[in-house]
Amino acid sequence: MDDHRTLLLNPEDVSANARMGELIDALEDAFAAYERDNAQMPAKSYIDLPQYNGDFRSMPAYLRVEESALDETGWDAAGIKWVNVHTDNNADYDLPTVLGTMIYSDPRNAYPLAIMDGRALTMKRTGAAAAVATDHLAVDDASSLGIVGAGVQAYTQLEAISTVRDIDTVVISDLDDERVGRFVETFADRFDVRGGSVDEAAGCDVLSTVTPVESPIVSTAGDHTHVNAMGADAAGKHELADQLLLDAKLVIDDYEQCTHSGEINVPYAAGTLTDDDIYAEIGEIVVGAKEGRTDDDRLTVFDSTGLAIQDVAAAHVVYEHATENDNGTPFDFYGL
Repeated sequence: MDDHRTLLLNPEDVSANARMGELIDALEDAFAAYERDNAQMPAKSYIDLPQYNGDFRSMPAYLRVEESALDETGWDAAGIKWVNVHTDNNADYDLPTVLGTMIYSDPRNAYPLAIMDGRALTMKRTGAAAAVATDHLAVDDASSLGIVGAGVQAYTQLEAISTVRDIDTVVISDLDDERVGRFVETFADRFDVRGGSVDEAAGCDVLSTVTPVESPIVSTAGDHTHVNAMGADAAGKHELADQLLLDAKLVIDDYEQCTHSGEINVPYAAGTLTDDDIYAEIGEIVVGAKEGRTDDDRLTVFDSTGLAIQDVAAAHVVYEHATENDNGTPFDFYGL
């Protein structure tokens, strides 16, 4: 690409260049960099707009990766995601509830290398984050995956987790039968996939929950299930029963975000769950400071709020491949 060009990447460009295996490696790099203090990630900031029944969220980060499966020489990257939740968008404006824009910048000089769709990026990196946790916390021979919530996030959960485990059976649970049907139809040629109850999904070797509920819908799980709790991203959201959390080896992505807005935020605020109940942050396991699953573990839970370092790591993968493949639209942003 010519110097001083910003690459505009639409959802199709992002999806085409977000190779899942490499995203998983990149997110593992990001978790490790964060644990080793090789990343900067200011707290997610919010602008609340009740007059529009919505809000904005800004998620900036920088990370430096010294050892990587992606690049033996290491890499660094910076960026910010500007994302929203406007619940009236679909009805009032024919727009998605959640939009998102990722600005990916050169940390050497701050030039915006790419502006890309944040929705596709978020879906891909959220699946990849679950895959990193699954790889460290699920039983090695996991072959069944349950998913609660058949929205857009469910698709990348299956795509990513089947990359790190040999999944052959999938149980998808949702109150909307049409969404279940679409999911089953999409994957019927690759997996033994069917609709089922929440309890049936929770009985699988791996369970991913991707709903926005504020009252727990999962109260039990299988004898050796690993759970990816992906849905909670704001105070008050809560998918898993308190006792299930207390019974599990509990791993989180980030202490500040999880205690404020992750799966554990409600029982933590109530004092039902305390710091003593948190086993580790995922970065500690990735770098080997703490063990992942052991033979003594029955239930494991990963509380994922979604971190800005994940967006930057995923944007790095997308940008590198987009430039290789001559995808996207180059734009002379500053007229230089």
